[in-house]
Amino acid sequence: MKVTVIGGGSTYTPELVSGFLKRVETPAQPYRGWGFPMSELCLMDVDQERLRIVGGFAQRMAAAHGAPFRVTLTSDQRQAVQGAAYVVTQLRVGMMPARREDEYLGLRHGLIGQETTGVGGMAKALRTIPVILGIAEDMRQLAPGAMLVNFTNPAGLVTEALSRHAPEIPSVGVCNVGITTKMQLLDTAEKLLGKPIAPERAQLQTLGLNHLTWHSGFTVDGEDLWPHLFTAYLDELRSDPDPEWKVETLEALGMIPNYYLQYFYYTQKKLNAQKRWPPSRAEEVMAIEADLLRLYAEPSLNEPPAELMKRGGAYYSTLATELLNSHYNDLGQVHVVNVPNRGAAPGWPDDWVVELPCRVDRQGIHPLPARRLPESCSELVKQVKTYELFTVEAAVTGNREAAYQALMAHPLGPPPRTGGASLPSREDLPAGMDKRDFGRIVLDDLLETNRAWLPQFF
Repeated sequence: MKVTVIGGGSTYTPELVSGFLKRVETPAQPYRGWGFPMSELCLMDVDQERLRIVGGFAQRMAAAHGAPFRVTLTSDQRQAVQGAAYVVTQLRVGMMPARREDEYLGLRHGLIGQETTGVGGMAKALRTIPVILGIAEDMRQLAPGAMLVNFTNPAGLVTEALSRHAPEIPSVGVCNVGITTKMQLLDTAEKLLGKPIAPERAQLQTLGLNHLTWHSGFTVDGEDLWPHLFTAYLDELRSDPDPEWKVETLEALGMIPNYYLQYFYYTQKKLNAQKRWPPSRAEEVMAIEADLLRLYAEPSLNEPPAELMKRGGAYYSTLATELLNSHYNDLGQVHVVNVPNRGAAPGWPDDWVVELPCRVDRQGIHPLPARRLPESCSELVKQVKTYELFTVEAAVTGNREAAYQALMAHPLGPPPRTGGASLPSREDLPAGMDKRDFGRIVLDDLLETNRAWLPQFF
């Protein structure tokens, strides 16, 4: 069985390789008859130098574990896709310099500059969606029946595009926020119960869109521990001299929000933080990746270095390999992923891609019934989904009006054309410039900044 990773030159790849090495079936590690029988891990990347370094390290890792599968390298996408059973996408169009441009695009207009949220996230989506749809088309031709597992951000928005424009390709959007939150709460649950708990016995109740979810329940063997865990979480916040959330915010919600909701709830705080750049997060990551690549190039290194944790992405390999394994071996495990709603979340259209717990088996990925969110949260989801749908249309067609509508629909975008409360906007708006034109200014800047990656608009 062949598994392909598009974006195989990523500094995350060694963690993924490590996950597969722990998962594959070998004579010494039979996994009770349901191991993951991968014979080839194909790493594909357009950056041949990164592929050489990261791919060479991956090959040494496999060799150090007895070479249970081959690690092959290619810069030919069609060759990589051909015959694959699973295709994992973890690419970044424009690479890290494009992420830096996304961040500073927001900064110079007084808007949130972040790789998945707001104007920066929109720029990344416009660059990324056509590339992912191209991969899906190659899969249709060369790997019929293969599943596309998308880690590429903005993961939910990209999966929305796949669902609408490549529905014949089985696809799922994956993010590590759900599993990271689950493991953090599991640690608290173990302290409360005074005993270890196997992760598969626990289930996190969460709902929303990717990077826009609220966690509202946690069960172990079906027993609801949420009231105790939520109280313990609030107590931790109260004792923290610099908590990431205000206790009042969470008490009002009765839920724990996804970290990225801070961009919506504490917008001004995030805008103030941007003013302290450089370095932005992209610039920090560029320095981390330079160090990692130097380590990966060392011929003696055959295990992921501790420095990889600075890159983020905790439990990435765990989630990726467990998801594939549950699908291949028909295990029916529950994972928080992004798929079309299909009636699971009440009050939302069936075709919206949402993030929620799903049962994963050989037949596919099945969303589990979800609790309705409070109206204030649901309204925010509807606003962001409107932005997502316009963004998908713009990315596929190159329609500038669709892009403008997307930008204006986003709660963190430029001020609306008529009425409504406005978020902080660019301080140096030219004298006499009607704020109704501000959206055009931002959109023109976004498109021109990304001109090399957005031929559909030019």
